Amino acid sequence: MAEEMIRQAEKPAARVRGPSVEKTARTRERIIRAAMDEFLDKGYADATMAGIAARAGLAKGTTYRYFETKEALFAGIVRDIVIDPLAAAHSRPIGPDESVADYCRSTLLPAMRLIEDKGRASIARLVLTEGQVFPYLADVYRKEVYEPFIDHLHQLAKMAAERGELKCMFLVDSPHLLAAPLWMGIVHNGLLKPSQQIDTAALFEAQIGLLFK
Repeated sequence: MAEEMIRQAEKPAARVRGPSVEKTARTRERIIRAAMDEFLDKGYADATMAGIAARAGLAKGTTYRYFETKEALFAGIVRDIVIDPLAAAHSRPIGPDESVADYCRSTLLPAMRLIEDKGRASIARLVLTEGQVFPYLADVYRKEVYEPFIDHLHQLAKMAAERGELKCMFLVDSPHLLAAPLWMGIVHNGLLKPSQQIDTAALFEAQIGLLFK
């Protein structure tokens, strides 16, 4: 009997297969989407990890395994919903015969057209309305989204200046001018006059026409 028990103990333990990469990615996406809905519905202050888990249809413990805090969840939202689409646009090099204006139209305008539908404008508005009370929100958005985007526009402005493609040289020192229609649309559509939406992409395209030859 003792020998049998020893043989059983010496048998290798059966492997417990963890969740697949695909399932893990799907669960993470569910949590991210649920967190965004919770933040936008209740505000960052009143959003809870329990509420996020309920929206995602998951146990609260599962949510904590993916994101330990609300702060980590917000950072995940910023990276998944805002940064990834912009990174895809930024990664495409400008063509040898392509003007900077045309490059902006082909890489940035598609993201502008979807800024409301994909929730990116709502995330920006959350930062605007709650960033002073929760500085972490503004810090994450500034470092991960705002500063890299302005730097990207700055590089494009310098390239256009070197090529003689600019109507307004002020853009080289203040690339924020090219981003202005984006923020005008975000503020107008969600905070100031949501009943009369303006087309952010159309504003951006018009600004390109005003700034570039």
